[in-house]
Amino acid sequence: MALKQSGDLNKMKLVILMFLLSNILFASKIELEILGSGGPEIDGRASSSYLLWIDGEAKLIVDMGSGSLLRFEQSHAKLETLEAVVLTHLHIDHSADLPSFVKAGFFSNRTKSLDIIAPHGNESFPPIKEFLSDLFGEHGAYRYMQDVLREDSDSFQIIPIQINTQTVETRKYKSFTLKLINVHHGSVPALALSIEADGKKILISGDTNDENKNLEKLAINADLFIAHHAIPQYANRFAKTLHMTPLTIAYIAKGAEVKKVILSHRMNRTKNKEGQSLEIIKQVYKGEVTFGEDRMKIKL
Repeated sequence: MALKQSGDLNKMKLVILMFLLSNILFASKIELEILGSGGPEIDGRASSSYLLWIDGEAKLIVDMGSGSLLRFEQSHAKLETLEAVVLTHLHIDHSADLPSFVKAGFFSNRTKSLDIIAPHGNESFPPIKEFLSDLFGEHGAYRYMQDVLREDSDSFQIIPIQINTQTVETRKYKSFTLKLINVHHGSVPALALSIEADGKKILISGDTNDENKNLEKLAINADLFIAHHAIPQYANRFAKTLHMTPLTIAYIAKGAEVKKVILSHRMNRTKNKEGQSLEIIKQVYKGEVTFGEDRMKIKL
């Protein structure tokens, strides 16, 4: 009986060992690259843009601010492997390079359509379908490329997807799952999102002051929180209607038990106050906090 129990125990240990080894051997390699860590200023940084890598392939771009296409090229990413694009909002420093990406696609081997996900519109900002029509439609600025809005495109079709929700919307792709929600960015329709892949979770705030507390709905147990540090703690009232203060970032990270925070969307008005911002955050949030740089790649 003792020999049989010992044999059963050894078999169980072997099964557990094989399970652990399979998880190690076949786990995906998840990385997030910051293509652009700056804002709308001329400051030596590309504007906001982030690139999700899975097993060495570029799968998702979040925002396409000015300079992001150059950074994309420098990273040796390929347009052919992308599964989706998210524009957190349509400010110039988050969307200006979209036409350049689409034009570059004409000279790539991509033929599969590409989703362009963005927020709803209002009187000041068009919804994404109208935005793409304004660029590439029959009467658009780049009307010579209007075929990109059609299934029979000479290169590939771009498909507008509008998000307008105060509850979390989930969209599944082959390599990852997106969860999206509208967040408060003054009068600007805007999104925050989380990316989930192989058990890892990345939260990207986009631009928001988190007035409606929707960011927290995505934040719980995030492995990585890309937070936009566009204003110092003691910014003026108008700036605070648009962006999170360092203290707001800290409380979100602490409450959600985020593992690591990257402060991006760095601007001249925060440049000389980054030490102060870090001190304020560290008083509340005890996890790792790092300032983002162009081409920084974070492994999860």
